[in-house]
Amino acid sequence: MTKSPETGDQAAELIEKARWRERLLGLPEILHADNGAAQRSFTLRAKLQELGIEPSYSRPGVSDDNAFIESWFRTVKYMPSFPSRGFSDIAAARDWSMRFVTWYNGEHRHSQIGFVTPVQRHTGASSKILAHRRDIYTQARATHPQRWSRHIRCWSEPDHVWLNPPSKTEKIATIN
Repeated sequence: MTKSPETGDQAAELIEKARWRERLLGLPEILHADNGAAQRSFTLRAKLQELGIEPSYSRPGVSDDNAFIESWFRTVKYMPSFPSRGFSDIAAARDWSMRFVTWYNGEHRHSQIGFVTPVQRHTGASSKILAHRRDIYTQARATHPQRWSRHIRCWSEPDHVWLNPPSKTEKIATIN
């Protein structure tokens, strides 16, 4: 079986489709990518400029530049169902990957976003879920104060999510 190479045309098409699907037209965006040929291609850079998306690239050999995807890859590799000896064919790889992504986005609750799923956060459902949890905890603490030695857990949506938070002395720059 031959592997088809990534191309700038494929990357540009993917970004444009995602932009339409997520209704991001007119919003300022930054696309962070590694230094692969497709990501650095003239075709993709022209498409990003056309869409008003600012390109951002990882520094070579610095995994923290892509900390979120590195964390995601770790989750993939440590899944009990991940085939340690590889996939039997491309169809098996695609099937496993689709099931993983569906689980990760739709069922896996993420601690850094308040133990909601990415789908719940993305669709706005997380606000109601977290408010409901806050009400339950507040009521439980009021009903049985002797069981609580501290405040209830913070059930609010975070403004920022960090894998490697900056130190308190570092200035935090926010890109909206």
